[in-house]
Amino acid sequence: MKNSIKYFGLIAFVLFGLQMQAQDRDLDNFRPLDQRGINMFEAPKDTVSTFDGVKVRVGGASTIQFQALDHESSGQWTNEDGSVGRLPEIGANFNLPTANLDLDVALYDGVRMHLRTYLSSRHHPEPYVKDGYIQIDKLEFVRPGFMEDLMNKVTIKIGHMENNYGDAHFRRTDNAQAIYNPFVGNLIMDAFTTEVGAEVYYRSNGFIGMVGATNGKLNQSVVNPDANGVSWLAKLGYDNQQFTGADDLRVRLTGSVYHTNRVASSYLYGADRAGSRYYDVMGEGFASGRYNPRYGNEITAFMVNPFLKYGGLEFFGTFERSSGKQLSQSEDRSFTQLAGELIYRFGQNENFYVAGRYNTVNGDHASGDEIDINRVQASAGWFMTKNILAKIEYVNQEYDGYNTSSPLNGGQFNGLMLEAAISF
Repeated sequence: MKNSIKYFGLIAFVLFGLQMQAQDRDLDNFRPLDQRGINMFEAPKDTVSTFDGVKVRVGGASTIQFQALDHESSGQWTNEDGSVGRLPEIGANFNLPTANLDLDVALYDGVRMHLRTYLSSRHHPEPYVKDGYIQIDKLEFVRPGFMEDLMNKVTIKIGHMENNYGDAHFRRTDNAQAIYNPFVGNLIMDAFTTEVGAEVYYRSNGFIGMVGATNGKLNQSVVNPDANGVSWLAKLGYDNQQFTGADDLRVRLTGSVYHTNRVASSYLYGADRAGSRYYDVMGEGFASGRYNPRYGNEITAFMVNPFLKYGGLEFFGTFERSSGKQLSQSEDRSFTQLAGELIYRFGQNENFYVAGRYNTVNGDHASGDEIDINRVQASAGWFMTKNILAKIEYVNQEYDGYNTSSPLNGGQFNGLMLEAAISF
């Protein structure tokens, strides 16, 4: 009965969103949650204000997949009860429907609040508040025109929020928000974390710079104060369209860094509470199909992301190098991740696309093994409307370098995924 109520609630939620899509619901300095938000990256810096009193935008997303994957392994391991380990059988069926609820509020001229709640996710059966922050693009609340020349180029974000490390997180699936992602799955090493902190942006003539600081914690707590420390992040880049209006050739290049050296446990690659899109593959938990280096207390990560778009053809790349350790260890472990996406969008308003991605991760596993994980994805998508996207993806992922006692030794999963995503 509870599940029926839950599913009917999700349906009502989606219908409400479709009814609302015809209304003017956009806010200033806001990245649309529908097709228009694709390739937008940071929220835009609007030059004209439309503020006319407090405005509440209720939005959200609902997504479901049909999964038809197979997996295999040549590892030989023993379970705790002494039985011979085997991968669980998986078949073709629907995954858990996921849903988000978004509240975005124009509080004052140039001041906006965002709050996202996972209503249904793979990891949390109960609603889970993912993040919430305040974004300041003007200081009119101090007095009219206060520091106007500077604030025309500056944005300030404060809260428990998704950290702006790298550009890949702008294209990933965030629980039910799957409109921005041309594929079904995210990267193997999914750099994504929500921490309490602040970020300051400066944008001028195509250049963007950002510096930020957080407390490095996914779960907030005042206990264990000796393990507390500051995590630093920064981004520097150039985008010829977001700031200069170039139409034919879009060129964007950014470099990012994330560093912390004293936290209870780093969550840069393990903070996503929504879970992986590839359910139950390789006998892993809610993050199945991903890889988390589990560095511990110290971590330094760099990411470089080139993006080019000419007409309907676009390329997005990721080069990432990360290293870290526990405070008690003397040597770092390190990993390198490479990913390249080639996408062709066509049709009226680019409502169709075909895409391919190659993603590889290699580095020093905690066991001492030098491991490699390689994934190939091929997908196609159709925007039925700007709020509704249907995708199909073929994925093949292979594991190499794990010792024979690991379920991932000689491991592989592959097959088809179909996904329907609604966002408004």
